[in-house]
Amino acid sequence: MKEQILQKIKEFDTIIIHRHIRPDPDAYGSQGGLAEIIQTSFPEKRVYVVGEDEKTLKYLNTMDQIPDESYRNALVIVCDTANRERISDGRYHTGAFLIKIDHHPNEDKYGDIVWVDTNASSTSELIYEFFLYGKGDGLKLSTEGARLLFAGIVGDTGRFLYPSATEKTFQYVSELIKYPFSRTDLFEKMYETTQNLAKFQGYILQNFEFEFDGVAKVIIDQRLLTKYNLRPQEASQTVSVLGNIQGIKAWAFFVEETNQIRVRLRSNGPTINEVAKKFSGGGHPRAAGATIYSWDEVDRVMEELKKVVQDYLENQS
Repeated sequence: MKEQILQKIKEFDTIIIHRHIRPDPDAYGSQGGLAEIIQTSFPEKRVYVVGEDEKTLKYLNTMDQIPDESYRNALVIVCDTANRERISDGRYHTGAFLIKIDHHPNEDKYGDIVWVDTNASSTSELIYEFFLYGKGDGLKLSTEGARLLFAGIVGDTGRFLYPSATEKTFQYVSELIKYPFSRTDLFEKMYETTQNLAKFQGYILQNFEFEFDGVAKVIIDQRLLTKYNLRPQEASQTVSVLGNIQGIKAWAFFVEETNQIRVRLRSNGPTINEVAKKFSGGGHPRAAGATIYSWDEVDRVMEELKKVVQDYLENQS
């Protein structure tokens, strides 16, 4: 698979790299890291990164603005995006050839080449693995590329706290930190918190609700977002706040957006992505997302979450 991708990169003069909407560090890291590898290795090629800019991630990268004509005879690569509906910039299908590189479960098998490895901690880890594969065949990694891939791995492993961080993950990051970027500066930007977001985290810790044994929820409506002057994306980033609270096995954040409610599901053991699939979503076994369109559906989500937690607890006893 890596050989096929390398040959396609060599074949095309224009390469456009996409990632998912509402991006996180791994989306930016894998997209930008791959672009850096290609551009550094083949400086004559035209390499673009596209999608909506996320202001909280501008310390990582900024997106290119390109006309529709750029897609003519272009190779398009989509990183870190399980479903077509979540690809940022709908022009991804207008290129000459499409490649999917991802570490989420491969529910939507789009693309002419599909490289999905759910054992990888992040798509950034896969991109570094691709670099290692092609290193003897001309691939080069710049310091900026290393910084982006390191950030993506750090973000998707929760600073290496999540079970997805494997021996391979630590091996790769030990090689990435040999590049002369400042980890101190990067961490400061990744984990800097505004005052209103810090106060919002305090609100969550004081107001989360235990629905059932081992199951918790947080309701974040427009009134709350306005009070703390937060965008839905910013509020959603606090979902891990409940991860260390004793007794919580799985939890849900319900974040109101325009015409829909985003559901962020997290787990300390139970497999919750099957719950997400029942509500137009998906994701990893312990970190998934879904969408509902009415507050009346909250109880249905919580009942499904309760079932998987109860099954998990029974199997543990």
